[in-house]
Amino acid sequence: MSLQERARKIFEILKKGYPDAKIELTYKNPFQLLIATILSAQCTDVQVNKVTPALFAKFKTPNDFAKANRATLESMIRSTGFYKNKAASIQNCSQKLVSDFNGRVPNTMDGLTSLPGVGRKTANVVLGGYFGIPGIVVDTHVSRVSQRLGLTKNENADKIEFDLQKFLTAKDWIQLSLVLMIHGRRCCSAKKPNCTGCPVASLCPSKNKFS
Repeated sequence: MSLQERARKIFEILKKGYPDAKIELTYKNPFQLLIATILSAQCTDVQVNKVTPALFAKFKTPNDFAKANRATLESMIRSTGFYKNKAASIQNCSQKLVSDFNGRVPNTMDGLTSLPGVGRKTANVVLGGYFGIPGIVVDTHVSRVSQRLGLTKNENADKIEFDLQKFLTAKDWIQLSLVLMIHGRRCCSAKKPNCTGCPVASLCPSKNKFS
C-alpha cells in the first residue's frame, strides 16, 4: 500500500468514526471566529467558549475591540492564558481590520495573514469554518497525529499542512483536519494514546510505541 493509499484509507475510517467532527468554537460571524481562534492558542475550545459570550456581548465589532480599554480586555480573557499577548494581538488585529479592510474580515489567506497575530493556522480556521474555502488547520493535535501516522516527517506546521494537502483533493482538506483534530483529542492523546481502541491502529506505524 502506498503512502497516499494509506492516507486516504485513514481519512475514510476517521471520517466514518467521527461524523460529528466540526469546529467546536462558538461563533456567529467570521470576526467572532477569528477572535475565538486567537484565544484558543494553547487553550481548550471549552474554555474559550466560556469566555466569548460575555466578550462578544461587550465588544461587538472590530472597532469596539480596537478602542477597548486594554486592561478590561485582558481581564475578560485572562482565563484563556497568555492574556496579555492575546489582548495585544486581538487589539492590533482589530485596528488593522478597521484601517485596511473597512472592518470586514478578509476571505483570502494573504489578507488574513496580513493581520497581526494571524498565521496560516488561524487563517485556515476562518477560511474553512466560515467561508468554506479549503484549507488544512494544523494545530497541536493535527501535528501530533499526522506525525504518528507517518503522514509527515516535518515538525513545522506550515510544512505539515503542505504535506497533508498532497494526499487528498482540496474538497476534503477541511474535513481531514477536523477528523485528525478530534482523533487527537479523543483517542491519540499526547501522553497516553488509546492504541487499543484506535480505529486506524492497523495503519499506524507508531502503534503501541507511546503506551
